[in-house]
Amino acid sequence: MPSLKDLKNRIASVKSTRKITKAMQMVAAAKLRRAQEAAEAARPYAERFEAVLGQLAASVGGSSTAPKLLAGTGKDDVHMLVVMTAERGLCGGFNSNIVKLARIHIEKLKAEGKTVKILTVGKKGREQLKRNYGDLMVDHVDLSGARTIGYQNAQDIARDLLSRFDSEEFDVATIFYSKFESVISQKPTALQVIPAEFEAPEEEAAAVLYDYEPDEEAILADLLPRGVATQIFAALLENTASEMGARMSAMDNATRNAGDMIDKLSIQYNRTRQAVITNELIEIISGAEAL
Repeated sequence: MPSLKDLKNRIASVKSTRKITKAMQMVAAAKLRRAQEAAEAARPYAERFEAVLGQLAASVGGSSTAPKLLAGTGKDDVHMLVVMTAERGLCGGFNSNIVKLARIHIEKLKAEGKTVKILTVGKKGREQLKRNYGDLMVDHVDLSGARTIGYQNAQDIARDLLSRFDSEEFDVATIFYSKFESVISQKPTALQVIPAEFEAPEEEAAAVLYDYEPDEEAILADLLPRGVATQIFAALLENTASEMGARMSAMDNATRNAGDMIDKLSIQYNRTRQAVITNELIEIISGAEAL
């Protein structure tokens, strides 16, 4: 049975922990607002940009002059997986859920006899994946020094990815990130970016004919690399908002749990203290009666 001093020290320790988790919750809440606004502001542009590329790709069809980023290499033997996670933990299952989805994809590709290469963005994903797939990792992007995520960060990642594709290091590239839905809901997502895949345009949009100058192939050759950077940038913004939402929720739960633990320890402390006082009174009375 713990002594009064031990219980008092534990209560003080849990109170200190509660202060930290409460402060982290408030910081995450402040950052979440900005991150959510940035992610939601980027969605219309990314969706419209993808729609324009989809229309251009549909008009090109299976042309032999289609850009390589659209047509691909003609095979899918080597897959590059870009796993985007956070640089820090204490955000619930945010990092683990993304890594879990990536692991499922890796095992599926390996079962099909494909070659898998992994490029990690964020320290936490790298730490989890290197335990079992360290030999598959080809590079790591460290964003810990970036105060805010900007388009330049996405451009650097896209430039590296495109350079590897031009060098024929892989055939297919897929990014893994978490799409922000709400503070308590973040959806792990896999999105193929190379070769580009687009949803079929709506009938009304497909019925409209456009004359392009220069031709569609030339426009796609210029826009597709920008499309890769845009998709990566949107994924980074979604990830940041999801991370802050997950951290805010996790720290709120931790603060509540710390409060419950303090209440239980306080009850135990008071009962132990009462038992000590009762024992001392019994000893005093027994000693007085013996005299």
